[in-house]
Amino acid sequence: MRTYDFAPLYRATVGFDQIADLMDRVTATDTSASSYPPYNIEKTDDDAYRISIAVAGFSDDDLNVEVKEKSLIVSASKAEETNTSYLHRGIATRAFERRFHLADHVVVTGASHVDGMLHIDLVKEVPEALKPRRIEIAAQKAIEQDVVETKTVN
Repeated sequence: MRTYDFAPLYRATVGFDQIADLMDRVTATDTSASSYPPYNIEKTDDDAYRISIAVAGFSDDDLNVEVKEKSLIVSASKAEETNTSYLHRGIATRAFERRFHLADHVVVTGASHVDGMLHIDLVKEVPEALKPRRIEIAAQKAIEQDVVETKTVN
């Protein structure tokens, strides 16, 4: 297992501690991490994403999707069926909570529950102030001509 020391990053930068924390979370091997329920993350457009989670056996009322402090939290719980006797139970409907850390400017635009799949749509909305913009360069002759015209007027 590789371990990374982020001490040089902390010494030479200000405000990048979130990136180091993210790297720590990603590189940490948590053996207790559950793979339930299975999910996909798709890139549907340049700035659009979709998270699809297999939630067979859960109704819309059993599912909860919320955004809190730059995290998308998907959880579900189902009331225990007391009068049902199973010979084989292969469809898991145990409670779960799955967290997805969202990047800056990523917002959840909607969620749908179709055919046992929970689809959550996300879009990265970069504010106009942060988008690159083109600066027009004025021609030198036009500037000189304006200066000459100003001198003749005065």
